[in-house]
Amino acid sequence: MTSPVRERLVEAASELFYAQGLRAVSADKIIERVGTTKVTFYRHFRTKDDLVVTYLQKRAAIEREGIGAAIAHAGNDPETAFRLISEGIGAVACSPGFRGCPFINAAAEYADPDSPVRRIVAEHRAWYRTTFEQLIAPLGLPDRAAVADELMLLRDGAMVAGYLGDPAAAGGAFLRACQAVLRR
Repeated sequence: MTSPVRERLVEAASELFYAQGLRAVSADKIIERVGTTKVTFYRHFRTKDDLVVTYLQKRAAIEREGIGAAIAHAGNDPETAFRLISEGIGAVACSPGFRGCPFINAAAEYADPDSPVRRIVAEHRAWYRTTFEQLIAPLGLPDRAAVADELMLLRDGAMVAGYLGDPAAAGGAFLRACQAVLRR
């Protein structure tokens, strides 16, 4: 069972990390937000990076649940699944406070590919690629791995475009690009 203080630390960190950036938020800022002590913080997280990893694991679980629900709702029909995924991207990109993909943001802040943070980013991206590859398997495409890589690139682009460009267009552009890749 997770302690209520640990849950509050993770929740506060999640809000602050996403809104302000991983490096910009100190452990002290999280401790202050929760109203606890350094001793309590470090009892739950040996380092701030351990908390960053926990935050990313939580975000990964949320994304995987959403993508899984879209695929299940689509009855494993790739076109319907990508339509639902694009609607989800569009909805997220239009939500207040949207700052792009937390995994792309984390990778930008943690340059060392061997850091625990970058390993979580890599694991989540590998999950996405595998999921896309499995989703398109019924289409009988000749090089599913390459197509999954292209779909991953499109997903990344939609997340960045949703933050830097027109959030309302991000999901639609993702869907149109996915359809073009899958039809060629």
